[in-house]
Amino acid sequence: MRSLPSIIHLDMDAFFAAVEQAAKPSLRGKPVIVGGLGGRGVVSTASYEARRFGVHSAMPMAQARRLCPNAAFLAGRFEAYRQVSELVMGLLRELSPLVQPLSLDEAFVDLEAGPYGPALAAVDHGTGERLVLALAEDLRADIQRRTGLTASVGAAGSKLMAKIASEQAKPDGLVLIEPGQERAVLGPMPVRALPGIGPATEQVLRRAGLATVADLAEAGEAELVQLLGRAHGSGVYAMSIGLDDRPVVADQDAKSVSVEDTFEVDLADRDRVLREVEVLAARCVRRLRAAGRSGRTVVLKVRRFDFSTLTRSETLRGPTDDETVITETARRLASQVDITGGVRLLGVGVSQLADYTQEDLFAQAVREEAGEPEATAGEEEGQAEPAGPAVRHWMPGQDVRHAEFGPGWVQGSGVGRVTVRFETPWSGPGRVRTFAVDDPALEPARPLPLRGGDGFEGGEGVEGGAGEEPGDAGAGGGGAAAGG
Repeated sequence: MRSLPSIIHLDMDAFFAAVEQAAKPSLRGKPVIVGGLGGRGVVSTASYEARRFGVHSAMPMAQARRLCPNAAFLAGRFEAYRQVSELVMGLLRELSPLVQPLSLDEAFVDLEAGPYGPALAAVDHGTGERLVLALAEDLRADIQRRTGLTASVGAAGSKLMAKIASEQAKPDGLVLIEPGQERAVLGPMPVRALPGIGPATEQVLRRAGLATVADLAEAGEAELVQLLGRAHGSGVYAMSIGLDDRPVVADQDAKSVSVEDTFEVDLADRDRVLREVEVLAARCVRRLRAAGRSGRTVVLKVRRFDFSTLTRSETLRGPTDDETVITETARRLASQVDITGGVRLLGVGVSQLADYTQEDLFAQAVREEAGEPEATAGEEEGQAEPAGPAVRHWMPGQDVRHAEFGPGWVQGSGVGRVTVRFETPWSGPGRVRTFAVDDPALEPARPLPLRGGDGFEGGEGVEGGAGEEPGDAGAGGGGAAAGG
């Protein structure tokens, strides 16, 4: 435990929804809900405007539509979120090499390990706290300037209390908890405020009459060990009295890469299941390659109609990022699974990750067995002629570019038409136009930077008119929000 609140926890406010509002001027100040748009989809993030209607993360999307029918319901744009996240994490690493990302939008930072460490060690306690607050405020201002987004920051002497502080700071705030005040802050909180206490553990504690963190501290370690077991009980007791000596660990390495889909209607046809596995395997490989990784174990996840879940895995001779190998392995695993009654969810993942690919004859053998021709000289991935006309699917929120009207985003599509709003992060609210779904002038596009001339590296740039300047991504804008 530290005597100086030199650990900070940063949490971006309503991150996915905030990125969408920053990128789409017509949605600023309006309810925005990001997540799976199918009948079984769930909410990933809701803007604060949507939260006022009772919408929250992990809520079924159908329920969110009932609570907030006039919100903009958007599919996720993970390339945009990842690029904004990399910019924010870069700002954190300017403060310290010890940055521990927990997700795209939150991380711990150990200020004592960075360039301000000597200054923090040399000053008295009060001056040290003021320096921590100044660094945190500068960080929040830098994030807002570079992205137009807001962040909440907590500072404390431990990771536990820094996380608690950032929750108290939301939205768009900064809270410092002085070392020594841990029990006073934690005491009135419900037991679920402590990490590692989920619904099941909460029920066990409630049956024993323990509802608040103060109740846990008063019960003592022996009683909590009896209720929860040695390791869990001891850990919960230590946290209940504010003890947490976990270090900030830089860049914890991912153990696996995976993707999964939940289907609106249970899949009972074997061929359909295998086709979906192929699609998932291709998506998994794209993520694997984007991370510069390869993996040795292919994992298939299946959730059946009765919510029972099983996994099957196969370990290869060496790590690979070859799509054919991973797809054929996943298909082989799927062919061994009983799908009687229907399949609700499928997932494909790769584990035992490595930073290289061990070339062998396995991939070549799989290709030859499948009858695939070898690539000719100069042929690049993705350049092969399609076997037939591709069916174009446009998702709400998707970035697009029109040959005549420039960049925009999809508001919705159906019955052979797609509606696009043409605006950029630094423009005002744009006009809406409708096209045929197969209009050759309309193409998918990469995300634009949230700030003109700054921020992350997006897709194609936008040329402004005479005197046009990048707008304030935090400013409100009119225009109708996209419908559900």
